[in-house]
Amino acid sequence: MVCLSLSILTLMPLQAGAANGNDNSEQFDWTPVMEAIILVESEGNPNAVSGNSVGVMQITPILVRECNNILKARRIDKRYTLADRYNVEKSKEMFLLIQSEHNKQNDVERAIRMWNGGPRYSNRATNGYYQKVLRRMR
Repeated sequence: MVCLSLSILTLMPLQAGAANGNDNSEQFDWTPVMEAIILVESEGNPNAVSGNSVGVMQITPILVRECNNILKARRIDKRYTLADRYNVEKSKEMFLLIQSEHNKQNDVERAIRMWNGGPRYSNRATNGYYQKVLRRMR
């Protein structure tokens, strides 16, 4: 339990910029979280398919739509396609975009649970997934 707590604490962002209204998402290194999610979701296979979830991060059409809605609201012309889910870099970009919108505090636990259960996830429903990702982060 102590190791788990220390692991999580080392991944927590510094909140100095948040107090000033600055977005820390560009400064925070999500790489360990993304790599662990990739291992849990697809073992790194960019062609993995499970139902309508595809790619290394098992992205759904709903998540692509949400990313495009965020981009539109921010008045950014870029848009993602369903085919982009098979692209590792674009999948990571979508993860980062979702975090920047729904996890402004860069909370690692929230990021993991939200990736599995959406922005209104339940701790109980996402606990197994959360534990699997934490194990992969070690």
